Amino acid sequence: MKRNITDAAPDLTETPEQTVQGRWALASLALSMLLASLGVSIANIALPTLAEAFTASFQQVQWVIIAYLLAITVMIVSVGRLGDILGHRRVLLAGILLFTLASILCGVAPTLWLLIVARALQGLGAAILMALTLALVREITLKARTGSAMGLLGTMSAIGTALGPSLGGFLLAGPGWRAIFLILVPLGMLNILLAYRYLPASRRKGEPGRSGFDALGTLLLGLTLGAYALAVTVGGGDFDALNLALLLAAALGAGLFVLAQARVACPLIPVAALRNLLLSASLALNALVATVMMATLVVGPFYLSRALGLSDVLVGLVMSTGPVISALSGVPAGLLVDRLGAPFMAIAGLVAMAAGAFALSGLPAIFGVAGYLAAIAILTPGYQLFQAANNTAVMLDVSADQRGVISGLLSLSRNVGLITGAAVMGALFAFAAMTTDITTASAQAIAGGMQVTFVVAGLLMVVALGIAAISRMLVKRASVPVA
Repeated sequence: MKRNITDAAPDLTETPEQTVQGRWALASLALSMLLASLGVSIANIALPTLAEAFTASFQQVQWVIIAYLLAITVMIVSVGRLGDILGHRRVLLAGILLFTLASILCGVAPTLWLLIVARALQGLGAAILMALTLALVREITLKARTGSAMGLLGTMSAIGTALGPSLGGFLLAGPGWRAIFLILVPLGMLNILLAYRYLPASRRKGEPGRSGFDALGTLLLGLTLGAYALAVTVGGGDFDALNLALLLAAALGAGLFVLAQARVACPLIPVAALRNLLLSASLALNALVATVMMATLVVGPFYLSRALGLSDVLVGLVMSTGPVISALSGVPAGLLVDRLGAPFMAIAGLVAMAAGAFALSGLPAIFGVAGYLAAIAILTPGYQLFQAANNTAVMLDVSADQRGVISGLLSLSRNVGLITGAAVMGALFAFAAMTTDITTASAQAIAGGMQVTFVVAGLLMVVALGIAAISRMLVKRASVPVA
C-alpha cells in the first residue's frame, strides 16, 4: 500500500536476506550502526582521563562529546539527501571511510582542540552511517522482513551503547585513552570491505527534477539545528541570555527554512513530506520517546547513587541493564512487527513505555533497586518495539530517491529528542528536587525529583499515544491508505 510521502518503491522479487550476499549486506549495515553508537558511548568514560592528559577543565573536554553529537544533529538530514542524489551505497562507503580516518586522527591528536575537530569529522561520518543504514535496509530486504531488519539495527545500536563504557574502561586501564579511538579503525576497515563487497549498487531512475542539492536549505537547517543544540547544551544547566538568544535564532531559522523549502526547485525536504500527517506524527513520536529514554540516563545515576546509596560499581551494573535488555529485545521486537503489523506494535510499544515510566515514578520508592530494574524491564522493550515499528512504518513505502532524507529525518528527530531530554528532563529533575545543585541534594529531595520527573515522562507517553491515535483517525477519514 502507499502513502502520501511519495510513490512506493517496488518490492523485491527475491529474498536476499536468505542468501549469503543478503545476510552479509545486512551485517555491513549492522556494523555501521554499531560503529556510530560506539563512537559516542566509548568516549564518555574517557572524559576525566582526557582532562588530566590535556590539563583541561571538564567543560573543555565535554566538547569531545558535544562536537560528535552536534555534527550528527546538524548534518544528518543533508547527508541523507546527498545519498539520494549520489547513491546510498556510494555515500555510505564515503561515510565509513571518513569515520575510520577521523578515528585515526582522534587517536593521534596531539592537542585537545585537534581532538575536538577530529571528533566533529568522526560525527559527520557517523551521521552518514546512521542516515543511510536505514535507507539501505529497503534495498536489501523484502517488505515482509523490514521489521526484523530494523530490529537488528536497534539491537546493534543498543550493543554499541552497552559495550562502549566497559570496552572503554578496559582500554583506558591498559593501552590508554588513544586506544579507545584506534580500536574503531579495524572495525571501520572491516565495515568498508563488507559494504563494498555485498551492498547492491544504487538503482537510480534519473529524475532530473529531484537531482539538485539544496544548498540554501542545507545551510538554514544546519544553522537552525546548531543553534538549538547549543541552546540546550551550553551554560552547564543555567538558562541565561545566551541560551535565549540561541533559542530565538533557532526559531527564526526554522521559519526561514520552511519558507525556503516552499520556494526552491529541489528542496532538501520535499514539501509533500513536510505536509504528510503520518510522517509528521512519526517524527514527533520519535522525539518524545527519545526524550523519555534520555531521562533514564540523566536521572538514573543520581537516584541510584544518592537516594539508594549504591556504590559506583553497582550504579554502573544497574545502569547497564537497560542497554542489555534493549539489545536482547531488538530482534524479537522486529519479528513481532513483521508478524502483527507496524501500526499496532507502535501503539503497543508506547503503552509499554507509558507503563514503564509510571512504574519508575513509584516502584523504586517501594522496592528499591528491584523496583527500578522491574520498571526498566518494562520501559526498554517498549522502546525497542516502538523504534522497530515506527522506523518500519515510515520507511516501508518511501521511494528510493527519498529514502536517504526520510531516514535522516528519523535519526534527526531521535537526536533532537535526546538533546531535549538531557536538557529539559534534567532541568525538571533539579526543579522537582528543589535545588540548584543536584550533587548536594538530600536523598529525600532526589527521590521526590525522580517521582515527579517520571510522572511527567509517563504523561508524555500518554500524549504520544494520543498523537498516534488522532493521526491514524485523521488519515482514515481522509481515505489515505496506511501501510
